[in-house]
Amino acid sequence: MTSALFDKIISDRKNLERILDNLKEGIIAHDLNRRIFFFNREAARITGFTKNDVLGRDCHEVFDGPFCGGHCSFCHEAPALIENDEYSINITSQNGEPRRIEMRVTKMNDENGTFFGVLTSFKDVTDLMQLKMRAGKLSSFANIIGRDIKMLQLFKQINDVAGYDYPVHIYGETGTGKELVACAIHNESLRGGAPFVPINCGALPENLIETELFGHVKGAFSGAVRDKKGRFELADGGTIFLDEISELSKYIQVKLLRFLQEGTFERVGGEVTIRVKARVISASNKDLKKEIQRNNFRDDLYYRINVIPIILPPLRERKNDVPILIEHFLQQAVERYGHEKLHVSQDALALMLDYPWPGNVRELQNALQFAIVKCRAKVILPNDLPMEIKDSTKIRSRTGPLRKLEIDAVKAALEKCAGNKTRAAKLLGIGRATLYRFLSAHTDIA
Repeated sequence: MTSALFDKIISDRKNLERILDNLKEGIIAHDLNRRIFFFNREAARITGFTKNDVLGRDCHEVFDGPFCGGHCSFCHEAPALIENDEYSINITSQNGEPRRIEMRVTKMNDENGTFFGVLTSFKDVTDLMQLKMRAGKLSSFANIIGRDIKMLQLFKQINDVAGYDYPVHIYGETGTGKELVACAIHNESLRGGAPFVPINCGALPENLIETELFGHVKGAFSGAVRDKKGRFELADGGTIFLDEISELSKYIQVKLLRFLQEGTFERVGGEVTIRVKARVISASNKDLKKEIQRNNFRDDLYYRINVIPIILPPLRERKNDVPILIEHFLQQAVERYGHEKLHVSQDALALMLDYPWPGNVRELQNALQFAIVKCRAKVILPNDLPMEIKDSTKIRSRTGPLRKLEIDAVKAALEKCAGNKTRAAKLLGIGRATLYRFLSAHTDIA
């Protein structure tokens, strides 16, 4: 087809509409007032609306809110500039069916280069995602890597809870990816695109955590030279992620409880009551029920934050994900540094599959970064791995199949884990109680 003939075909509006109607992607276009002026056949199939339902109407009015969820750039007024954007979101069709779509948004300019509207194209991947999940072929979801059955269950849980604003509490060991899961829930929800504000509650002293969370007014204390918004205000319309929530003092827990009940608080030193609409996702590597028994955590707050509990599996319980995680991190290194992609030898992989990974995915990532720096060839060998991985098999083999502990093996494990008994027990392949009983019987071990 010649260029002239093609120009002639698409210059006719009806021909152009026929072409767009035969695409396997939904297409919606609206002007700067959010008035929809194009809506193709696939968009109608996916959303359940007809052209007569939508043409000439405000996009937000048609879809009972922004179709793009929190990613929408037109929530208040037309932006001065909109960049191309791609993301996945969940929608509910007119007949109530949940759908997952991959969306691409781009700005439209006229012949003079003036921005006049937005073109949104999208495809329905609901059936494909469900098919992959059922077949165990899904290897990632919302930037989380894994194909183990426990991870597939986690992906489904993230997808299910994203459509609601109920508080979520994530429990998982250090390095299991609690913030990654919280961010995925946020991005998959209608709040995706709005602020996601994380704070590590255990990283700040008590005299700072209150102002970080709730802000302060000028003159509230020495050094408060101006008003400051807290994390809750910054998260308005979005999600606040409270990591290590178990470390909050009882005083801060009371203020947090009030926010969860009423959605209000006052800045430190202030008298004005501030109302914020933010979803609360919390996380901890401690068992909060045990913390309640120790009088460290309020039971009424526990029941407020634990509406939807999510438990993350440690890496040692999903060892079949180790190879694809290795592949993912090696590819990341290629994209970041531009060097040739490395591979892992069978012997090195065997060591990594045998290692219990007490630091979970974070430790695996760190180990690969160490190996990449040390590796002098194209293949990572056992000697390129960190010492604790190379030595772990020797340490655990000393215990024997009947788990008869030897003093030297326990000493070596405690040394490797800097005295951390929980991690040492995992490294030895025994329960923490077993290790404690052994240490009680061998008081000569430091």
